[in-house]
Amino acid sequence: MRTPVEPHEQIDGAFVLQRPGPNAPSAEPPSVSGTSPGVDSLNAPGGGESRRSILSILKRDGGATVPFLAQVVELNIETVRAHLKVLRDQGLVDRRGTRTSGPGRPEVVYGLTERAEALFPRREPEVLKELASFIQMTGRGDLLEEFFDHFMARRRTEALARVEGLDGRERVEEIARIMSEQGFMAVVEEHEQGPRLRLCHCPLRELVEVSPVPCRAEAELIRDLLGGDPARVSYIPAGDAACSYVTGCGRG
Repeated sequence: MRTPVEPHEQIDGAFVLQRPGPNAPSAEPPSVSGTSPGVDSLNAPGGGESRRSILSILKRDGGATVPFLAQVVELNIETVRAHLKVLRDQGLVDRRGTRTSGPGRPEVVYGLTERAEALFPRREPEVLKELASFIQMTGRGDLLEEFFDHFMARRRTEALARVEGLDGRERVEEIARIMSEQGFMAVVEEHEQGPRLRLCHCPLRELVEVSPVPCRAEAELIRDLLGGDPARVSYIPAGDAACSYVTGCGRG
């Protein structure tokens, strides 16, 4: 489905969007996934390339005014304003003050938000995997376990407070919300044995390739939140599409 665009971006059904000219400063657009929150329209026909170029310029220069952006991407000022409005609505761009470059009123300076930074290449998973491999290789696997014990302790306390007094499916649904907030894309499915907790994504997959410690920490947290010993019936590292747990909470 195509994302709606501002009316002034079209003339006789054609998009008034151009590629940066040969003399424009080079700005490699970020790689944008349609699954990233709030960035679907970056992949829309016409608008996507221009918005990606704007984001790249803001990243490279640390901020820019509308006239500067219009000059670099070779679009008219009103079209650039429309693109910035879309990016602001998506939480990717915000105002960073003003800048005076000549006679007239100061121009608003736009910059990237923290949310937009996630669109650009990152290497944390790769570095984390290498770090875990080094810890294991040097015989300090116990250090990794100590870290996860510490990492999970506060989260466990906060999570237990959230499920206190909840039973049955209501409790499982709150656990699913907690796990989703941690990046696991959790859903609750109904089965004959009662609600089943399904974790559709592993946010620490690179680390799991090196050590089973994160998986044990995950299972222990779910056990504590359920107040019982759930059976894991599917497992992503074993090739399954998700990690699923029979909760034993019944249908209440």
